[in-house]
Amino acid sequence: MIRADRLSKNFGKTEAIRDVSFCVEKGEILGFLGPNGSGKTTTMRILSCHTPPTKGTARIAGYDVTRQSREVRRKIGYMPETFGLYDDMTVRSYLDFIGELKGLKHTLRRERVNLVMEQTGLKPVSERLIRNLSKGYRQRAGLAQSLVGDPEILILDEPTVGLDPAQIKEIRTLILSMKGVKTIVLSTHILQEVAAICTRIAIVSLGRIAAIGAPEELAKKLAPEERLAVLAGGNQDAITRILKDISGVLSVKTQQTDSPHQMYHVHVKKGCDIRKDISASLIKAGCDLYEMYPLGMSLEEVYMNVVMGGE
Repeated sequence: MIRADRLSKNFGKTEAIRDVSFCVEKGEILGFLGPNGSGKTTTMRILSCHTPPTKGTARIAGYDVTRQSREVRRKIGYMPETFGLYDDMTVRSYLDFIGELKGLKHTLRRERVNLVMEQTGLKPVSERLIRNLSKGYRQRAGLAQSLVGDPEILILDEPTVGLDPAQIKEIRTLILSMKGVKTIVLSTHILQEVAAICTRIAIVSLGRIAAIGAPEELAKKLAPEERLAVLAGGNQDAITRILKDISGVLSVKTQQTDSPHQMYHVHVKKGCDIRKDISASLIKAGCDLYEMYPLGMSLEEVYMNVVMGGE
């Protein structure tokens, strides 16, 4: 549904993005994760036909965003990071106006406006002037306008900015309800956002896509080492020494548990499978081994390794 090939965008001498390539399949939710200024918004603007690329191409549902922008706009719903609203309109009249611009007939337009107000929690303020809305409700109105036309593809740039925790949860639930039905590109700098919503993640750094894949794929691919969790009983110093003496072990850290036994996090050279060695060594020393399983990197660790170099 979405395919970008070597997109680059320069603003004068400033290179906002460079050689950005990715694809999004139908029904997928792709999260663009990166710090402020990394190029997320520039990429969103190119995909939504608001900004032409300096180089490269992008296609939405088969249409080129530069040469066939009218067709692209019919296919997408776009919520920019910052958006203008008509302050002298009520919420209902504004959304009705957007539906008219989208070409919806009167009856269908009324149904769609009522539905998106229900979905985004705008019903209580439907007759209120937009100028009198709180920041949270203005944010909801921005999301609602992207949904009025019932688009196949949604491009959402920081959709939960300005919302309180309860509102964020509601919007995340709404976006998740469209998984498999609509194709969604979502940009954010909030780790919990992509973890809760997205099927795949593109980590953007300094204008380039530094890594892309499902969270578990990224954790496996980008981990500098393997890690094992070992729950064992016995003398703590002795067990720590035994684990450190096994070939391939880089370090051993103890973790607090609620059980009477001790949890050890064993950091191992990548590609080394030492589970048999751990079992044999602990049993030989008369220690009790209760549990052992691999530990993946957290999304935060993946992000820090990619964007901050592990700092």
